[in-house]
Amino acid sequence: MSLHGTRRRRQAGFRWAVVGVIGLFFALPIVAMVEFTTRAPGGGRTLDTWATLFNFSVIDADYPELQHGVLASAGLTLLTVTIMLVMLVPTMTWVRLRLPGVRRLVEFICLLPLTIPAIVLVVGLAPVYAWVAYFLGESSLWLALAYVILVLPYAYRALDAGLGAIDVKTLAESARSLGAGWPTVMWRIILPNVRTAVLSAAFLSVALVLGEFTIASLFSRDNLQVAINLLGKRDSSLAIAAALAFMILAFVVLLAMSFVGSSRRSSRSEES
Repeated sequence: MSLHGTRRRRQAGFRWAVVGVIGLFFALPIVAMVEFTTRAPGGGRTLDTWATLFNFSVIDADYPELQHGVLASAGLTLLTVTIMLVMLVPTMTWVRLRLPGVRRLVEFICLLPLTIPAIVLVVGLAPVYAWVAYFLGESSLWLALAYVILVLPYAYRALDAGLGAIDVKTLAESARSLGAGWPTVMWRIILPNVRTAVLSAAFLSVALVLGEFTIASLFSRDNLQVAINLLGKRDSSLAIAAALAFMILAFVVLLAMSFVGSSRRSSRSEES
């Protein structure tokens, strides 16, 4: 019994050591960012940079690129997540129900962007975006078409795990036998059972879109990271403060989304 208790204490100590090292790894850059943004020119500490960041009239007048980048990234996030879910969830469900033989092919296509560098994607997408700009305009929102390709591998894995955890065929056939149409099957049968997987795919998509820089920069489009990069050439302290503020905001948004998913799961378990 004492040997078992000693082993448990060692395992607990090892876990806490790993968590501590990882926490220190992430905490040190954040502490350095806070120190840099609160450093006064003549020595000491000041919150002038943070006051400027949250003074929206000053940002609107003196730093319009930051405002445009925030709005562009917000629109890109919503559009990318929407396109990804509308495209992947019905396709993956239909493949499991009617075309199981092409499942490996679909998986290969969805995972292929992992092997292609972003710069190569830009070269391949440049002719496509020339036509997109010609017909639809040069809005940064159309970057969502490229971002959907970037998020495919991560979203596919999350959704595939969710669909694999339920008996999709039995659920769909049961609903169809009761007279439900395919839209009803997808909306009221499949989606509620894979809500956790959908939220996981959305988490990954939001994190990737908010942090993407290469494609937007090479296509000369606005997003949050491009705006912070441009701002850094004018005011490095304000750029670091903006990066830290939006990193915290993204963490809060993802945390809130996870709580929404967990609360719904707990409510379903209580009803059952």
